[in-house]
Amino acid sequence: MTGPDEGAGRWEWAGAEGPVLVYRDDAGAQRFVPLEGKDSLTIGRSSGCDVRLAWDERVSRVHVALDVVGHDWTLVDDGLSRNGTFLNGERLNGRRRLRDGDTFVLGSTSFRFRNTSRGTTQLTKVGEQLVTAASLSPTQRQIVIALCRPYKHDDPYATPASNQLIADELFLSVDAVKTQLRLLFQKFQIEDLPQNQKRVKLVERVLGLGLVSRKDL
Repeated sequence: MTGPDEGAGRWEWAGAEGPVLVYRDDAGAQRFVPLEGKDSLTIGRSSGCDVRLAWDERVSRVHVALDVVGHDWTLVDDGLSRNGTFLNGERLNGRRRLRDGDTFVLGSTSFRFRNTSRGTTQLTKVGEQLVTAASLSPTQRQIVIALCRPYKHDDPYATPASNQLIADELFLSVDAVKTQLRLLFQKFQIEDLPQNQKRVKLVERVLGLGLVSRKDL
């Protein structure tokens, strides 16, 4: 087992082969939860959870469960969590199979699922390319925060900020905002979506991955 990895966005596991969860605690230290030999696990704020995130106020008492189904680990959120669970940037509803490299976010805490006993798949490759806070330039971070600002109060009718509003807030030209958004669409691999869906999907991704928090807004 390695110690905390100081490289931003990196996750290291040097233990025995098999499934493992990797996350950082409230002090920023990297933690490992080997899953070999287990068939279920719960994560939440409650003292009865197998993995307790007592410091994260956005995590529910029992937030999610991991269960073995057949030969695969699955992540389960049946709607009991108040703030939801985001798997690879998408809100989770129900049960999803986990693949090596998948990332899921509970509250403000990110987990990486590793399973070195199985071969790498194309979906794993996508998981490995997930964007981290360190991979955003300062300007891109300012832009995504401005883009998400209408969602500050969880308004169900909120829409992403327009290019003009972002430009006015950050004292940039509209063309500069458009250029950076195109780069962000590519970085988050959503450039092929219809134009009217890209901005909403970008908001979902940055909030779901914890790259922008409500307090940033």
